Amino acid sequence: MFFFPRGKKVIKAEPKSTYHKYNCTNTHLSIFLFFFSSDLKLLHFVSLFKRQKTNSMGHECIDASKKCKFSDDVKSGVTEIVLVRHGETTWNAAGRIQGQMESDLNEIGQKQAVAIADRLGKEERSVAVYSSDLKRAKDTALMIAETCFCSEVIEIPDLKERHVGSLQGLYWKEGAEKEPEAYSAFFSSQNHLEIPGGGESFDQLCERSMNALEQIAKKHKGERVIVVTHGGVLRAIYLMITKASSAGKLLNASVNVVHYREEKWIIDSWSDVSHLSSVGFLQRGFDGDSKP
Repeated sequence: MFFFPRGKKVIKAEPKSTYHKYNCTNTHLSIFLFFFSSDLKLLHFVSLFKRQKTNSMGHECIDASKKCKFSDDVKSGVTEIVLVRHGETTWNAAGRIQGQMESDLNEIGQKQAVAIADRLGKEERSVAVYSSDLKRAKDTALMIAETCFCSEVIEIPDLKERHVGSLQGLYWKEGAEKEPEAYSAFFSSQNHLEIPGGGESFDQLCERSMNALEQIAKKHKGERVIVVTHGGVLRAIYLMITKASSAGKLLNASVNVVHYREEKWIIDSWSDVSHLSSVGFLQRGFDGDSKP
């Protein structure tokens, strides 16, 4: 058990909210199992990796002992976080609402994960790779970790997609008809409204997302890290940092860079998909600002 701040409150972390880290010493085998045996259960994924020791705060230790190369900004004390949206999934392609339900990377999504990894592997060295605990994000993160010479993927449940209640599993085109209240709540400008069917409010999403990101930034002061997450989380982060009214389209496998220094966040670049020119991507992306 450990405690961490969430806004002005102190929340006791439940066991399911603790960080999990997996040792990718057999990464070639793990990538094969993920990309070619998509029906494997998470239990099988866990069994492939060796659990590491935790420190006195209950966080599992990160091996950042390898020599790193950083940009001038990072050297000056800025924490650079590279935010990546997971690769395209079968449900993305079909127009189904995922929320916190699982959906595997499709063939294009797997190629996108390779393209992101190749790009990030050529850039400044990252000391750690973090991921949502949903499989589509973890699969993307695992490929990145291998290519960027990070020996593990650190799993953070607070980086998972927004729970969208009774909309989960529906097609976007049928959401308004089958679940009008939930559909209306999802697109509402009243950010405190929870989505019927056990869903989160936008305020709740923002709180946990920014709390998780700040935890990472403070842990890695002056370093560069990669975080693989979801469209809804990226939208929340963008709107919280910029105070804008819209985040626009958030594309699968996009690269988004933010800087953190002295308790302040700055957007460095957003929604970059230049690395996908030979792979392709869904043009519609994730857009929580306008109805499809």
